[in-house]
Amino acid sequence: MALLRAAAAADLLRRHRRAPLPLLLSALSPPPPTTPESCPDGPSPVAPYFVPPPPPLCRRRRSWPPPRVSSSSYVGRGILLPATFSIYSPLSTSSSASPDGSPDEDSSPPHPSPAAAPPSSWVDRWLPQAARPYAMLARLDKPIGTWLLAWPCFWSISMAAMPGELPDMRMLALFGCGAVLLRGAGCTVNDLLDRDIDNKVERTKSRPFASGILTPTQGVGFLALQLLLGLGILLQLNNYSRILGASSLLLVFSYPLMKRFTFWPQAYLGLTFNWGALLGWAAIKESLDPAIILPLYTAGICWTLVYDTIYAHQDKEDDLKVGVKSTALRFGDLTKHWISGFGAACIGSLALSGYSADLAWPYYPFLAAASAQLAWQISTVDLSDRLDCNRKFVSNKWFGALIFGGVLCGRLT
Repeated sequence: MALLRAAAAADLLRRHRRAPLPLLLSALSPPPPTTPESCPDGPSPVAPYFVPPPPPLCRRRRSWPPPRVSSSSYVGRGILLPATFSIYSPLSTSSSASPDGSPDEDSSPPHPSPAAAPPSSWVDRWLPQAARPYAMLARLDKPIGTWLLAWPCFWSISMAAMPGELPDMRMLALFGCGAVLLRGAGCTVNDLLDRDIDNKVERTKSRPFASGILTPTQGVGFLALQLLLGLGILLQLNNYSRILGASSLLLVFSYPLMKRFTFWPQAYLGLTFNWGALLGWAAIKESLDPAIILPLYTAGICWTLVYDTIYAHQDKEDDLKVGVKSTALRFGDLTKHWISGFGAACIGSLALSGYSADLAWPYYPFLAAASAQLAWQISTVDLSDRLDCNRKFVSNKWFGALIFGGVLCGRLT
């Protein structure tokens, strides 16, 4: 019997250069043992081993013996595929995906383990666990708010510099640190007052107070620390600036309440966030020049109405449910018309402020580039898409950078 099986295999190898792997494996494997149950009529005489007709010859020479096949693989036309391979997702290890990428109805997509998920920000990677809730409360993981608060300060400090000279670097550093602290203090006040609203809004229900990670008492203590550090920066300015800076706290503490009473909380935020345009000039000149500063302050308010209205469209459904107000709800389907008008007013006010400050011609190409960036935001934003609204909102850091670069070049030329 063994000789007949070997002869059959040798004959098949001579006649064909390649045979399907399952056939060869079956040809080389011993036949099942003969038992009375399998052969009721008694043992049958030895018969030639049956070999099915092979497929058409393959012109390509194959190596022999064939590669070893693992039990977790599938053999098909000479290709070894993992048992869970999906042709619709090159990096997927799930076989339940359909051609459009969605899972089948009777299977659920694989969920990565929490340990394998990458940290969401540098706060998770570098800060100790006890400090993370406070960093989240101050929005240190989302620096866009700090940039939006700092840019008007940097604009006015640079405009106040002498022609042909760089702005005061010490002042820029002080106002940069102050922007981090004041923005964090504003967020702490906002979350303390809005904690009963935040837990009803999808985007904000994970904030430290709304989720219960921090208590209001802990928040008040953290706010006191932030204000104490901010006071240390304010005391390094001149007396005129100290009074002007301290007066901004009224705006900071009252802003979170505005959404309960008016559809224009974004305008009130503009008054608050652009106070640095007044304070930066006063820190250098110890006075205010209305011809330069008032247009600059107005430009900042109009800019805030643009970006914060776009931002507010992320929460408009939740705002309707909890009963808070915003310009996104006030403008509705006419939002793009409104923010286009505010954008035009912003650019016009910046041009007037630069002209009054005797900035040289390089300021205006930068202003034109900033105008194009603002127009791109307004024309392309999808106000029904939360992710796109957030992307356009975050892009405003580049608008502020372009204006700052223009002021620098206009003053140095």
